[in-house]
Amino acid sequence: MNAPAKRPDDEIRILATNRKAFHEFEIIEKHEVGIALRGTEVKAFRENGFQFRDSYVEFRNGELFLSGASVAPYSHGNRMNHTEERQRKLLMKKKDILKVGAKVTERGLTLIPLKAYFKGGRVKFEIGLARGRKSHDKREAIKKRDIEKDLRREMGTRRR
Repeated sequence: MNAPAKRPDDEIRILATNRKAFHEFEIIEKHEVGIALRGTEVKAFRENGFQFRDSYVEFRNGELFLSGASVAPYSHGNRMNHTEERQRKLLMKKKDILKVGAKVTERGLTLIPLKAYFKGGRVKFEIGLARGRKSHDKREAIKKRDIEKDLRREMGTRRR
C-alpha cells in the first residue's frame, strides 16, 4: 500500500515571527492555537499584511484573545473591510485554555504570540507561556548566542 500523496495544503508557510519576544522573554511552554477571523482578514494574511508589534495574549472569562496585533486592510476590500487593530479570539481546547489560564494567573507568567503561519490552509498561531527576562539575563543570552555563532563559523571554516 502506498502512503497518500502529500498535499500542498499540509505545508507550513510562516507569515511572521515575533523575534523581540525571544529576546525579552524566557519561553517556558509553546502551544498551537487557531484564530477566529472575519471577512477579508484571511486574504490580508495571504498578502503578508500582519505585524506583531506590541501584541500579547489575554486570558479573560475562560477565553484567550490576541490584542495589539495589526492585520493590514485587504487591498481589494470594500467598505466592509475589517478593522486593523481589533481583539481576535484564539481557538484552543477548553481544558488546555483553563490549564494555561491557571498558570498565567497563579504564577505571574504571561502569554505572548511567537509565530503566525498557514497550516493546512488555515491561519495558526504559536503562543508561548513566558517569564520576563532581567537586563543581565538578556546580556547573558546575547553573549551565549554570539559564542555559538562564532563556534559555527569556526567549524565551517575548518571543513573547507
